[in-house]
Amino acid sequence: MTDFKALIEADTGQSARNIQLLDVGNFETWLKGQPENIRALVTANQFSGKADSFLLLPPVGGKSEDKSVATDFSVVAGVPDQAKLDAWSLARLGSGLPEGNYRLQDVSAKGALFGWLISQHEFDRYKELPDRQGPSVLLVNDAIGQRDEAVRQAEATAMVRDLVNTPAADMGPDRLEDIVDKLAGEHGAELKVTRGDTLEEHFPMIHGVGKAAMRAHAPRLLELKWGRADHPKIAIVGKGVTFDSGGLSMKSPAGMMLMKKDMGGAAHAIALARMVMEARLPVQLHLLVPAVENAIDGNALRPGDILHSRKGLTVEITNTDAEGRLVLGDALTLAGEQEPELIIDFATLTGAARVALGPDLPAMFCDDRAMADGLLQAGEEESDPLWQMPLWSGYDAMLSSNIADCVNSASGGFAGCITAALFLKKFAPESVPWAHFDTFAWRPAAKPGRPQGGEALGLRASWRYLQGRYGQ
Repeated sequence: MTDFKALIEADTGQSARNIQLLDVGNFETWLKGQPENIRALVTANQFSGKADSFLLLPPVGGKSEDKSVATDFSVVAGVPDQAKLDAWSLARLGSGLPEGNYRLQDVSAKGALFGWLISQHEFDRYKELPDRQGPSVLLVNDAIGQRDEAVRQAEATAMVRDLVNTPAADMGPDRLEDIVDKLAGEHGAELKVTRGDTLEEHFPMIHGVGKAAMRAHAPRLLELKWGRADHPKIAIVGKGVTFDSGGLSMKSPAGMMLMKKDMGGAAHAIALARMVMEARLPVQLHLLVPAVENAIDGNALRPGDILHSRKGLTVEITNTDAEGRLVLGDALTLAGEQEPELIIDFATLTGAARVALGPDLPAMFCDDRAMADGLLQAGEEESDPLWQMPLWSGYDAMLSSNIADCVNSASGGFAGCITAALFLKKFAPESVPWAHFDTFAWRPAAKPGRPQGGEALGLRASWRYLQGRYGQ
């Protein structure tokens, strides 16, 4: 993984190139104050201070006597708002500038360190990428106290991206177990794994989904516990479907193309748990990842089958491609049995959420007003936006069954992400604040600092909320 700590240094007066940030509101004023050769260069390059653009400028007025200023060139860059940098304001610079040290002029880097860092991370496991000349290092002073936090967020985001980008052949249930096992070892956590046919008695829905891949990729429930017994309990749950063929309700070839990302919920949950432990947040953490492959075999789950659940509810299977909610149901039941103070789950659950909100906005479901408001505010503060969707009980009837307590997938196609969340609600404890993220975990088109591929959506918002709630 990228050495993010090496990309930010304390400003002790070392030589660095200056970065002047502009926005469209002050661009003309700045330009009028420049010498003729600079104005000509700006015009020739059609630089206008537009966000996510920058221009390298030659030195002005000969060699500076200030030894901390590198005189080979300086940088002028456009941002949305010079007075208020967000997480992505410096992302284009981080990925685009040549190797060297840089210093912002007349502005704090607060709020923008994360984007500078994550923009310099690339997924290179399977392809040799063009060599960068080297890292771009940002020198900071007033924001140096935020460096560790920015590094923590960048490492977690890179972790999600890399896990999601890795194909299913190298990211099966066994590999997810290895990753959580390593995390447990690094932080002194306890890991319990329930694997294979031993799932059938206590986690029948996880077993039911994963049994078709039993010989090659045995299903398992990963449980990590960490923290002091006198701290408040929290549970983080992530859908770990490492590949989703759709089962007997098979997806089309096009529909399967991105299904390596169906463990994106697990990637988010594992990364958030890592942040909790690295920051030593004063909580008692319970991480649950049901890790399965939804495959096709002679013993595969069939439409029309009835599954029992850990909670005792029976579920009529109307669509084997609605499998994520089944494995999450058993995991949420176990999470609730531990009587946590809150539960957060992440899942790449429905295409309906993407139809409603597109790829950038995770659908967030939460009936607890204070928790929902806190998550939404945290998303705004971290430039990691969320959108709250309704857990409307008026659609409960869509999940009714004539022969079981409920169906796993409502017919007709209406309100698909809402009915999926309502299904999960049946397994979440009624008295515990619970938030469910239906996240895409993928970016179909690149933006500065955000390449096409696996993406963390809702991760930093959730982390900011937990920090605020538990006093850090």
